[in-house]
Formats: sequence, C-alpha cells, structure tokens
Amino acid sequence: MYYETIFIVNPDVSQENTEQLTDELVARVEKTGGRIVKREYWGSRPLAYSIQKRKRGHYILLVTDGEPQAIQALESAIRLEERILRFLTTRLTELSDAPSPLARRKTPASESTEEAATESTDESKDAESTKEATTESKDESKDAAEVTEEKTAAPETSEAKVEATPETPASSEETTAA
Repeated sequence: MYYETIFIVNPDVSQENTEQLTDELVARVEKTGGRIVKREYWGSRPLAYSIQKRKRGHYILLVTDGEPQAIQALESAIRLEERILRFLTTRLTELSDAPSPLARRKTPASESTEEAATESTDESKDAESTKEATTESKDESKDAAEVTEEKTAAPETSEAKVEATPETPASSEETTAA
C-alpha cells in the first residue's frame, strides 16, 4: 500500500537541516521495511493559520510504499520531533507518476525555461490582444462620449450664438426710417 505524508517543519530551521531531518525519517521508514517512492521539498510557504506562533513553514511530501508498521514508525518519529509543526498521512489507492501540483510549479530550470518561453509567448500574445481590445473599447467609448458631448454641446452653442449676436437691421432703409 502507498501512503502519502506531508509534514511542516519549523521555519527557523534551515533548509539544509530540514533535508537532514527528512533523511533521518526516510532511514527510519527503510529500517522498518518500507521504501520511499517520492520525496518532494515544496519550500518555505505561508501557513493558512499560525501554528505555535509561526506563520510560515517548510513543506515536505513523502510517498511511502510498505506495510502499516512502516507508517506507524514514521508517525511516531514525527510526533517525537519538536521541529515538525504538523503532519498528515493519507492512504493512496494508486500511485501517480506525475509530480504533485506544487512540484509542477517548481520545475527544473532547463524545463522551466523552455516551458516559460512558450508560455510567455502565448501569454504575451494574449496580453497584447487583451490590450488591443481594451484600447479599442476605450477608444470607442471616448468616441461615443465625444459624440454625446458634441450633441449636447451643439444646441447650447447655437443658442448662445443667437443670444450673443446683436440684432442688426436687415437693410439700411429700416435704420433711416426709424
């Protein structure tokens, strides 16, 4: 049977010491007849809520293959270890070869640069099309606003012109007659 154990190490412990602690736990599992199928360091991440007045922790994933006695040995070692804040062990029905969701985010540099290059070109194309669409919609809204302003402003200006223009006699005869 496969078991997945995730544990959180105190953030005051360095990454090297976290790896050393993980090695000790792996040795304990192998000593009792189990084997580690997958081991992932997820890095220092923020906690959902504070545990022992800590807001961050080093996350480690261990996938173990073996009898329940191996898992009991692992859990008892984790309970005795003061540097571990929390842990959770679940039983898996089948083993997946794919990396965990958090490990997929942190791929090796060679793979990530290739993927990032293709993703960044796709994202930049999407961003450019979004910017163009946003610019077009802003331009359209500006044009519509200007047309509306012109329509509302046009009658006011024509009335203003009418009021501001002094009445002039139509012909010189009217001025002499008066």
